[in-house]
Amino acid sequence: MVKQSLINLLPPATLAAVVAFWAFAPTVWVEAPWTIVIVGLAVIAFVQLMELVFERHEGWRINRTELATDIFYVAFGYGVIGFFSDTLIHGPLAQLKESLGIATPWLAASPFLVQVLVVMFLFEFGQYWMHRAMHNWYPLWLTHAPHHHVTQLNAMKGFIGNPIELFLISIGVTALLDVDLNALFAAITAGGVIATYAHANVRADPPIWYGFFFTTIRNHSLHHTALSYEDTRCNYGNSVIFWDRVFGTYREGESAVVGQDDRRRLSIKEQWLFPFRQPVARNGEEPAE
Repeated sequence: MVKQSLINLLPPATLAAVVAFWAFAPTVWVEAPWTIVIVGLAVIAFVQLMELVFERHEGWRINRTELATDIFYVAFGYGVIGFFSDTLIHGPLAQLKESLGIATPWLAASPFLVQVLVVMFLFEFGQYWMHRAMHNWYPLWLTHAPHHHVTQLNAMKGFIGNPIELFLISIGVTALLDVDLNALFAAITAGGVIATYAHANVRADPPIWYGFFFTTIRNHSLHHTALSYEDTRCNYGNSVIFWDRVFGTYREGESAVVGQDDRRRLSIKEQWLFPFRQPVARNGEEPAE
């Protein structure tokens, strides 16, 4: 009982540790280009290790094929998707901010934690609506469906998907905000902590207060359920489940069986070509236009 209570504290404890790191990190560390990558990878490695120690479902146990695919997508996400997001979205938005004189001085003057929460919740607000659109507009669903073909959940599964979807889900307007660099990085990596645990095969059920605001494996496994396509249309929050509560798409429950199309696992090639196949509705159901 005591051991499980401590395991349940893993997500909030990891979240607190990451935020504390950025709050007290020396400026030279914050400004170093590789620090945020190192922190992100360290979180993933730690949570992956926790899967081996505190397994949630035997059917989700990582194997060599899954691990190799997951590592490929993490590298692809940090490298290729990160490059295109910075080049096509964040860079131009920063230039637009400067040219139009857009400013949020109230945010710049706010305490560190306020900045972190504003950035995280604002970015997740956009992700919520993008994710919801992907489940309700068929052309977008074709880009997102490969992510729902995963047949087990693991720490790196949040990185898996079609490249078009991975780029779309990275779009945000945080470049228009005036925030300290350490607060921006704290928000990004804090969201990564939550999303990593929300996809991980870890036997942790965080406290009620955590689950009210942030996505847990229970919420997200239900979103990935193999019951039917319709049953996945809930709990869209990648890191912040609060927006599902606000907009009426939150559902309580958990699913140990995940996947789509009779749980057929797609290869990387199939995931990348999926949107360009003849558009056949998944599970015989087409998302509403």
